[in-house]
Amino acid sequence: MAVLNKIRQRSIFLIIIIALALFSFIIGDIFQNLGSSGKSQTVVATINGEDIERDAFMNQVENIQRQSGGSVSNTQAMNRVWDQEVRNKVMQTQYDAVGISIERDYMRQLLKQNLGSFEEFKNEAGLFDEDKLNEFIANLKAIAPETTTLNGSAVNYKAWTDFEQSISQTGVQQTYFNLVKAGVIGTLTEGELEYVLENDKADIKYVQIPFTSIADSLVSVKKSEVASYVKANPSKYKVEASRDLVYVQFKEVASLEDEQQIQADLTALIADKVEFNEAAKANETVVGFQNTTDVKAFVNANSSVKYNDAYVFASSFPTTVADQITGLKSNEVFGPYKDGAAYKLSKQVAKKMMSDSTKVRHILIPFVGTVRADASVTKTDAQAKTTADSIYKVIRSKRSKFKNLLSLSSDKVSNEKEGVIEFAYTDAFAEEFKAYAFENPKGSLGVVKTDFGYHIIEILDQGKKQEAFKIATIVQEIEPSIKTIDGVFTDKSKFEIAVANADFNEVAKENNYTTSPVSSIKELDETIPGLGVQRAIVRWSFEEGVEVGDFKSFNTSGGGFVVAKVTAVNEAGLMSVEKASITALPEIRKEKKAELIKDRITATTLEAIASDEGQTVKTALAVNMKNPTLSGAGREPKVIGTAFGLVEGATSKLIVGANGVYAIQLTKLTPAEPLPNYQASANRVGQAKSSAVNTQLYNALKEASDIEDNRATFY
Repeated sequence: MAVLNKIRQRSIFLIIIIALALFSFIIGDIFQNLGSSGKSQTVVATINGEDIERDAFMNQVENIQRQSGGSVSNTQAMNRVWDQEVRNKVMQTQYDAVGISIERDYMRQLLKQNLGSFEEFKNEAGLFDEDKLNEFIANLKAIAPETTTLNGSAVNYKAWTDFEQSISQTGVQQTYFNLVKAGVIGTLTEGELEYVLENDKADIKYVQIPFTSIADSLVSVKKSEVASYVKANPSKYKVEASRDLVYVQFKEVASLEDEQQIQADLTALIADKVEFNEAAKANETVVGFQNTTDVKAFVNANSSVKYNDAYVFASSFPTTVADQITGLKSNEVFGPYKDGAAYKLSKQVAKKMMSDSTKVRHILIPFVGTVRADASVTKTDAQAKTTADSIYKVIRSKRSKFKNLLSLSSDKVSNEKEGVIEFAYTDAFAEEFKAYAFENPKGSLGVVKTDFGYHIIEILDQGKKQEAFKIATIVQEIEPSIKTIDGVFTDKSKFEIAVANADFNEVAKENNYTTSPVSSIKELDETIPGLGVQRAIVRWSFEEGVEVGDFKSFNTSGGGFVVAKVTAVNEAGLMSVEKASITALPEIRKEKKAELIKDRITATTLEAIASDEGQTVKTALAVNMKNPTLSGAGREPKVIGTAFGLVEGATSKLIVGANGVYAIQLTKLTPAEPLPNYQASANRVGQAKSSAVNTQLYNALKEASDIEDNRATFY
């Protein structure tokens, strides 16, 4: 009570303290937001002075993900939109500078090029009708946001305007590149040079002293030499900001004990058992899997995979247990057995001889709401059934009328083949359709309802018959128990506590945990080798204040945890000496080996050099500068280029090539036969240049653009 009285006495003081604390927190947050401009909170990027707004950007990302059906990750979708937006903005700067735009007439021309084959826009003569196009656009606008059908697909006014914008962009881009290409030609001088490079021939003799003749261990390279090499070749070793990590993964994996329990649980389902009914205060028999008469209900109540009532062939079963399953007697149960990541019980329900393929023809009558039903479908379920039954009666009385009634079918693909479809039992088809086609004899005619509508099906032919089985299978996924999951969490927590005051790798080693190092993770990466998509880890490693030695625990998408530690913070600029050494060391060693080889060679003839170095004099015939390759030595442009600078019979000085040190002698020079005209070669040069315009020009424009990338703030 004394404590409470003191609090009451000082309540005003406490209120003031709390208020000041809250005020300082709010003020701090305001200043923090002011420090990073308000613009950066809403703008994903600024390209050549033009902003890409966050909301519009994110909408595009969501659209791509939605259209992909989940096959594209958030980061992948983001990168696609980014590449598209950067290209649009970079190129738009050029379009504006040149004054290129798409006017109405050209837009109509582009629409005609893209939509000329659409039946909706053709007149009675089968020609594109602009009036029909205008009418279609006006109607779309009038019914917005509702959809209508275009070439078999649903489209609304928003989708149409997006389409127009897309082809407009394509048209502008094509016009721009065509203008550039018009100025890209191959001159006659270039054509002549191309011809000479390809057709001037030289025969040479040479001696190669390969760099491999000196062991790497005999050539020492200092760190300072690597550093100097990196500085001298900045374009090779320019890198983005990156992070190096090391992590230990704690997987939630079922233990042996967990698997044994799953097997025991499945085994307990097989036989009947007596259980005490608390409500009835009496023992009662619970029917097991072996004796149940309602197989479907039993499977669905005890399995992670629903009951499949279809017949299957022996090839559908795991090869390791196929013989046991196909050998089951009626109502006999096999298992538990392991199949991949699950344990299973299988019971034979029925078996019979059945064809492995079938040939049918059908007429499809859809109704509103069925799969692939377009806006022209107006029949209700009942109306579609009535129509199908009427067609069935007509065909049943006279099978020859089937072809005459195909015009009533909405399946245009099969209609082109007189309604005929051939498929194997293993092919993906509507289950009801497949069941009728395989479970009835040749010649059968019937009406079958599927998600596509009502089918009038006639079985024309069937393939070879083989034994098929209807098998009821109870599936239990192999998953870790609560006990196992709790144990993994405990191990992870103990590891975190230990590494707070000890070496990360040493603690892992003491506990037999595997450490996985990761190098050069970029700020917008989403995958980590060995872990898959782990965007949260990447974002954390780039957070302000995260330093070398910091570690953190993360949940993994597949279950379990990762404890990751930052081992290096690599700023943008030149690669570190340690990382550059992987590629720099071989090049520096080559340079040093070349000097060693040159210093020890005193002979001046090929034969003497070969004798002193333990090599042989080799011959290369008809080499050219267009393809500067030496047989037996590889690509050596410097060596072959030297050959064309010698006079016949002359021996070169020592040449440092790509794969060793060389001495060559020109034995014969055969100049190309002059042509009366080099236009053909000039045309090839021009074509090569033109083919490279789109990519090279865009890359150059992008490199020259002012791009401020804030994506890491939002993703």
